[in-house]
Amino acid sequence: MAAGGGDRRATELFVEATYEDVRRFLVHLTTDVPGADDLAQETYLRALTSLSGFAGRSCARTWLLAIARRVVVDGIRRAAARPRIADTADDWVGAADRAGSGRLHLPGFDESVAFMDAVEALEPGRRQAFVLTRLLGLSYGEAAEVLGCPVGTIRSRVARARRELAAVWLDERAAGAEGGAVLVAA
Repeated sequence: MAAGGGDRRATELFVEATYEDVRRFLVHLTTDVPGADDLAQETYLRALTSLSGFAGRSCARTWLLAIARRVVVDGIRRAAARPRIADTADDWVGAADRAGSGRLHLPGFDESVAFMDAVEALEPGRRQAFVLTRLLGLSYGEAAEVLGCPVGTIRSRVARARRELAAVWLDERAAGAEGGAVLVAA
């Protein structure tokens, strides 16, 4: 890979080709849309400093998403190691901004909010497997590499996530039949 050899233009092309997938993955892992850009920068900082050592045993995208996952895990560990400061008004404004931003790319605003809420409510392992395979389009094998687990585990996590999401959709539909809002399948 020319980027690993120090070719500046190749490095720019590598980042351009992979940035949106990395950012989208980080948004789904953290549910923090504004923070995803910072995490993406840290991901690329780590990746580009070790790009010359990339052996090519997997595709570059899979390697990069594995680094992104480690960046999130490291961030969670750092946050857990220090005491949390009391909530401020800024925290509430940020939460309100996150409630709607980054979700308009799905059909229908109400449906996209309901879908993203349902995805965020999934158990973390299931959410990661679902996002990698269904939203980012990785194969089960690639997702297994990113998450460091067997392919069968990915398959079962995705199947369970799909069942849970379908149950939420059916519950919403039943609530709609009783006078509530209906979540329409996209």
